[in-house]
Amino acid sequence: MSGEASVKKGSLNLRPGRPSASGSDKAEALKAVLSDVKKVRVNFDIDESLHTQLKILAAKERRTIAEVLRELIEKRVA
Repeated sequence: MSGEASVKKGSLNLRPGRPSASGSDKAEALKAVLSDVKKVRVNFDIDESLHTQLKILAAKERRTIAEVLRELIEKRVA
């Protein structure tokens, strides 16, 4: 093996990184880049198990983790 852990039958093969963006995701990303709204980066630590749950949720909804977190933040602070 080339450094990757083996995956047991029936388990999810979750790897770090952004999933391939669908057409609508690409359009949204382009819109954000062209927007006049200034963006800032937020970086924080979470437990590995919570991260795994978040990744599964995002995958089930065919969204990125960032999209899921933005929605949750907007709901909470708006």
